[in-house]
Amino acid sequence: MDSAAAAGPGSAHMAALVLARGGSKGIPLKNIKPLAGVPLIGWVLRAALDSGVFQSVWVSTDHDEIEKVAKQFGAQVHRRSSEVSQDSSTSLDAIKEFLHHHKEVDIIGNIQATSPCLHPDDLVKVAKMIQEEGFECVFSVVRRHLFRWSEIKGVNKVTTPQNLNPAKRPRRQDWDGELCENGSFYFAKKHLIEGGCLQGGKVIYYEMRAERSVDIDVDIDWPIAEQRVLRYGYFGKEPLKEVKLLVCNIDGCFTNGHIYLSEDQKEMISYDVRDAVGISLLKKRGVQVWLISERRSKTISAMKLDCEVIVSVTHKLPVVEDWINKMRLSWKEVAYLGNEESDVDCLKKAGMSGVPADACATAQKAASYICKSNGGRGAIREFAEHIFLLMEKVNSQERELNELKN
Repeated sequence: MDSAAAAGPGSAHMAALVLARGGSKGIPLKNIKPLAGVPLIGWVLRAALDSGVFQSVWVSTDHDEIEKVAKQFGAQVHRRSSEVSQDSSTSLDAIKEFLHHHKEVDIIGNIQATSPCLHPDDLVKVAKMIQEEGFECVFSVVRRHLFRWSEIKGVNKVTTPQNLNPAKRPRRQDWDGELCENGSFYFAKKHLIEGGCLQGGKVIYYEMRAERSVDIDVDIDWPIAEQRVLRYGYFGKEPLKEVKLLVCNIDGCFTNGHIYLSEDQKEMISYDVRDAVGISLLKKRGVQVWLISERRSKTISAMKLDCEVIVSVTHKLPVVEDWINKMRLSWKEVAYLGNEESDVDCLKKAGMSGVPADACATAQKAASYICKSNGGRGAIREFAEHIFLLMEKVNSQERELNELKN
């Protein structure tokens, strides 16, 4: 559903607002650092837009690169002032400034960019709580089972329990635990924010599932968060399916796009052995690999690769669709790696889509995964690893469904 059409005429205007300052001290430009192939901020923007409950989705930033990424994912951008972009600036300061410039907004859904496992269904439930059930503020919490003790300050002091009786220490399964803010989102009506607070009035919490409560504050969280996102993250409206075919653009993906000419006008190109290994690994896992090029080249045709190589393809979409139909596959069973505007239609249709790090902006916007590697420098191998991880996610989901049935 289009976010602008999320509510009918006369409904309160609810806007999603992601605060993304460029001056992160812990991790430079953390908000757009790739996490599992997607800029960090992209995970929550995808969830917000796909939820269909917001009339508008915004990113408040002071940085050109963050603005560029936000627009690629379909968000509108509010350029925040330097006054609310300082280390000492609070979230409330930035939200109040946004409301001052966007008086049409009645409800703010402040979503944290550092919560990449947020799903649209969480936002749909929260929107109902604040729009239909009359709550003025809703914020996210997670249930924790942690025993707390007082901090020791001074000499000859002892610690004391804060939330348990050590003489009757409960088992985890006998204790409900405690509800703690997880920082994923804070929804509030305009009058609360203008009055100086994000939490007040008729307030209620929304309990998120523990596996979706991921908050990235420091660099050490990154590899852990990537594994959590790959397992529990939101990848789009359509369910993932096992990949049966990878289609890859040769020029700029398998190669770096450079063409070398000898004195006798013979053409030479180069590719990375890692990418050849990636193709081999895919084939061993039962994934067919087709390489495609717009150019007619004897050099490309002469490459000794154990996969189909098709050249002189001006319009890629009808050619790929013909292959898919002949193989009796759906687009959801196809992975596509491209780097140019001519790849965009295929990238948008494929069940898994990727681009090298140096792909054009249009292709990056259409893809679900942006490689860390450049074209001709290991991008295919990296994308292959990403396919394997997502296929494991698919297999895990199928196992869980079978267990539920049994």
